[in-house]
Amino acid sequence: MIGETSGTNIQVIYDENTIPVVILPVRFTVVIADSFRDTCRQLLLQNPQRIVIDFHHTSFIDSCGIGALVTNLKTAKEKNIDFVLTGVNSQVMAVFSLTGLNQVLTIENSHVYTSDDQIHRNLPITHPSVRSWVKRIMDILGALVGLSITSILFLPVVIAIKLDSPGPIFFGQVRCGWMGKKFKIWKFRSMCANAEALKQSIPNQAEGAIFKNDKDPRVTKVGDFLRRSSLDELPQFWNVLIGDMSLVGTRPPTPDEVERYEVPQWQRLDVKPGMTGEWQVNGRSQIKNFADVIRLDLKYQENWSLWYDIKLILKTIIVVFNKNSGAV
Repeated sequence: MIGETSGTNIQVIYDENTIPVVILPVRFTVVIADSFRDTCRQLLLQNPQRIVIDFHHTSFIDSCGIGALVTNLKTAKEKNIDFVLTGVNSQVMAVFSLTGLNQVLTIENSHVYTSDDQIHRNLPITHPSVRSWVKRIMDILGALVGLSITSILFLPVVIAIKLDSPGPIFFGQVRCGWMGKKFKIWKFRSMCANAEALKQSIPNQAEGAIFKNDKDPRVTKVGDFLRRSSLDELPQFWNVLIGDMSLVGTRPPTPDEVERYEVPQWQRLDVKPGMTGEWQVNGRSQIKNFADVIRLDLKYQENWSLWYDIKLILKTIIVVFNKNSGAV
């Protein structure tokens, strides 16, 4: 085998069939994700029959590592090049199972799971907030209070929605949560029933991997009120209760937004998405540049503490009553 070094802590060797084998280090994180992406890009330009990614030494992967894999997998598929992972251990396989990548990636010589408990025990701690039991208790208690408020307001909100426009009461949309795991977020419907089908015809006033339109014609009259008052988001307390979201976190992106991410931008998925966060209390309706969303999400990750969460919740209550607040 012929060995060579490429990038930071990334080693590339060639087997007896001249197939490139990319050997990853112990931690596959944001620190080396860009280097891995660039290394694979160079190899893909050579149009090999296949590329093997060796995970034998890797015991930790974060969302940027996932992003780098997804980016190169897409390129390999476009070129009809086999993109194969080998030696994936239990910790990394747990992440693939969580995100559904175990159904997409070609994985050889690796562990197979038989229960959700095994997956949960091996998930990485990408950020301290992910495994904070106090934060989880806060989420559960807050969700129960929120769902109680929702039950009180449910009937008048439902009547208003039904009288205003035909269609369902709730709006469900697939979003990406921690590590890119897909889940369905719930809101009271604030748009016309065929809003998703009409999205392509609506001009995007934002820059980057987000969608914004200040005067979106899909929003109904009642929906406009629900959004300005944030009442449309009350059903998300259910998402918090079952653990897909947290009371405080980062903005939950849609899958089509994530597909446009550069590798470092995946870092915002290292924490659970939240009903509120830095983007909520810093003028969410005015934020129209994806770079600002990233900046605020990373600010939350850097400053996180339980007290910081509490302060953001208190600030959110103030923002809700501000007429200039808007929907995400």
